[in-house]
Amino acid sequence: MKTKSIAALLVIIAFTVGTIGLAFATSAGKDAAGKETTEVRGTVTKIEGNKITVKDAAGKETTVEVKKLPEGLKVGDRVAVKDREVTRERPRRVIEGC
Repeated sequence: MKTKSIAALLVIIAFTVGTIGLAFATSAGKDAAGKETTEVRGTVTKIEGNKITVKDAAGKETTVEVKKLPEGLKVGDRVAVKDREVTRERPRRVIEGC
């Protein structure tokens, strides 16, 4: 009986931590100067001029106006956007068969 309740508690904790992590994937707020700031991490789904749309891990799409696009940025690239600055994230290595 004790083992089942410990297992259930561990599942609840893992679910809660995972949900909180997704909630913080996109955040907005104000910096020290009072300007709006946006932080987004995810996959580029659309590029229009100096605006990009990024889809985060939760599936939420956010459009952000950026200062300058990195050279060669294309739809499908993984990026992080903070304070209108775009940085490309390296693709994760996947080892097949593991």
